[in-house]
Amino acid sequence: MAERVLLTGISGYIGQHCGAELLNQGFEVVGTVRSLEKAKATQSAIAAVAPVEKLTFVEADLLSDEGWDEAMEGCTYVLHVASPFLLAEPKNENELITPAVEGTRRVIEAAQKAGVRRLVLTSSTVAMITGKPSGRYGTDAWSDPNTNIGAYAKSKTLAEQAAWEATAGSAMELTVVNPGAVFGPSLGAHIDGQSVALMTDMIGGKMPMIPDVAMGMVDVRDVAKLHVAAMTTAAAAGQRFIAASSEPVSMTYFAEVLRGAGYSKAPSRKAPNIAIKLMSLFDRQAKGMLPSLGKKAAFDNQSTFEILDWQPTPMETSIKEMAASISG
Repeated sequence: MAERVLLTGISGYIGQHCGAELLNQGFEVVGTVRSLEKAKATQSAIAAVAPVEKLTFVEADLLSDEGWDEAMEGCTYVLHVASPFLLAEPKNENELITPAVEGTRRVIEAAQKAGVRRLVLTSSTVAMITGKPSGRYGTDAWSDPNTNIGAYAKSKTLAEQAAWEATAGSAMELTVVNPGAVFGPSLGAHIDGQSVALMTDMIGGKMPMIPDVAMGMVDVRDVAKLHVAAMTTAAAAGQRFIAASSEPVSMTYFAEVLRGAGYSKAPSRKAPNIAIKLMSLFDRQAKGMLPSLGKKAAFDNQSTFEILDWQPTPMETSIKEMAASISG
């Protein structure tokens, strides 16, 4: 009998790749969607790269108790990938924070009640480094949610802290994966992920200048593999794993790769920081970039290599294949 895994947020950019990786490794997958209308498109996207005979869907919302107990039935593992993600600063930060934090608590409670062995949470490097100066950071780093770090970073930090609190002393194991900026080909035709939007803007000429932003980056397929490794590797219990390049990758490099691959509308001029700061007064996307403007955070990701046996996809490959998947 194949072990059953509940995968929240299966219709998203990372979720679809996690679903494909689990199915390719022989697991039975129950995917949660907010509305079953999303199930068909998600199934056909995953079917392009993985067998879908062991894939089913259930309706469950992070802001409602309904459906979670049934969804967990018979599951050995849970991958909690679902979380709202907007780079643009929302008018009300609780639009992001409430579903992220409440949803994480709700999923963990249902998993504990169902006797799930291990839950893997998708956090982010923004829960580690936002608001901090340039430097090198390891798995003991935390962003301070009491400072002005922006709604998204605050939502990820508070949700991860809530997960560690809710599983302290619990029989259920918790493992957390903290990806950097995630790129690579999208499986679905209609994916609303933030990195997909960023790539679409860059190759479509909607980003006239390059912001002074450099991030630890990772391929979406690596993120999926690392989630499954974090789920099945005994030594991963109780650990956080950084899924990001050890050195930050600049948006300038990103644009250079795109231009070299023939995407002539990719920007070539650098945006002065003052311009982004002025734009942030009326543009929520620019405001969302402010915490990382001019910062260079590097990562000590050694444990990800050693414990999860990570073999990173070159970022150049991720960028080119993502652009091709969107423009194709």
